[in-house]
Amino acid sequence: MASKQPVDPTTLSYAEASAELDEIVAFFEQADVDVDELVAQLERAGALVDELDRRLKETKLQVDELAPLLTQSDEEAIADIDPETGEVLDG
Repeated sequence: MASKQPVDPTTLSYAEASAELDEIVAFFEQADVDVDELVAQLERAGALVDELDRRLKETKLQVDELAPLLTQSDEEAIADIDPETGEVLDG
């Protein structure tokens, strides 16, 4: 793995951050690992994991907020259907 100036994890897409984390894992699996590079890669992996975790938590909060709205919309849509005929009723 070539040393390069690390990009701020917050500027990466989720897929890019995940792919970089995969590269770091592959680096760790090498038999001959430079200790200094190992420390740098561990620090980078920690930053990537923190950012990915933050995004997952943020997404979960958004889903938790939106899920009741979707359920409410479904219930309202069902309420506008005549149960006997299946016809859509005028609201």
